[in-house]
Amino acid sequence: MDNSPRKINFGAGPAKLPEEVLVKARDELLNFNSTGISILEMSHRSKDFAEVLEETKSLLRELMKVPDNFEILFMQGGGTGQFAAIPLNLKGDKEFADYIVTGAWSNKAAAEASKFIRVKKVFNPTKPFVTIPDQSKWDHDKEAAYLYYCANETVHGIEFHTPPFSVHGVPLVADISSNFLSRPFDFAHHGLVFGGTQKNLGAAGLTVVMVRKDLIGKAQPTTPAILSYQDMVEHNSLYNTPAVYGIYLTNLVLKWIRDQGGVDAIYAINKKKAETIYNLIDNSNGFYTCAVDKQCRSYMNVCYRIKGGDETLEAEFLKGAQARGMISLKGHRSVGGIRASLYNAVTLQETEQLANWMREFMKNQAA
Repeated sequence: MDNSPRKINFGAGPAKLPEEVLVKARDELLNFNSTGISILEMSHRSKDFAEVLEETKSLLRELMKVPDNFEILFMQGGGTGQFAAIPLNLKGDKEFADYIVTGAWSNKAAAEASKFIRVKKVFNPTKPFVTIPDQSKWDHDKEAAYLYYCANETVHGIEFHTPPFSVHGVPLVADISSNFLSRPFDFAHHGLVFGGTQKNLGAAGLTVVMVRKDLIGKAQPTTPAILSYQDMVEHNSLYNTPAVYGIYLTNLVLKWIRDQGGVDAIYAINKKKAETIYNLIDNSNGFYTCAVDKQCRSYMNVCYRIKGGDETLEAEFLKGAQARGMISLKGHRSVGGIRASLYNAVTLQETEQLANWMREFMKNQAA
């Protein structure tokens, strides 16, 4: 067994998993629940897996306070698969859907949806993405099939700290892939909430969809069965072989969140982590800069530049971080800079280690 120390993973996803979860998964890998086989080998229609599936749904409903009028589905295809599934399932007899484009992921969602429904952006996005325009200036429409938004944009570090306002009862659709269970979530006015699990809720390969029951059954006739919410509901997410191990890992992560004190406790720590880095940036006299509007800075993905975007200094910073056991801090290739992803499994102590290196690096450059 390799006894070299584990690194601090600040990657944007797949992301750090709690060590307790990894140890539990390791210990159960060869023999799950005294069955004599690994869960990797287990039939998705077995009694043992059925118990895992139902427990996972129950834990998620309890921790996230998912209302009873929402179905919980376990699907595949990532968040990207839902970019197509959403218009296919929710279009009904509507002609268009409203999209709030605040960064790379909502932009991709709008582009994919436009293959299946007319997409109307509620404001004209301006680049670079650094803010969420005041909602009073948005062009809402009561005839929209739904109003789509990405709750947290990982590439640009922009987050909705409260959901947008839904006009005329138009259902909100939220992509919460990157802030899933990082903060309390208000389901009011939402029709569908979804997210990949590879950032805050487990491993890559599983997508969780929470959809209001009254919106199920309106899919276009051409909707593939594996993207159909009705088919997935009718087969209890077992229309095709599900991501068995992914569901199991999400089960372990949900238990870990519960054992930390639940979502409120996780949120309090996440705020402290984000404030630790943002306060350092804002008090660095311009050495570190974050271009994102303070009102919508992400608690999950802190994006910043060094000396206004000095790539030589940024490369040196990243090299020094890696030497100190901190990895995956490089910003997305489309924007550059530094990105510290502070997902649930990243501890306050690990965040403070990053802050200490930021202070040390800044001091060294001033010498």
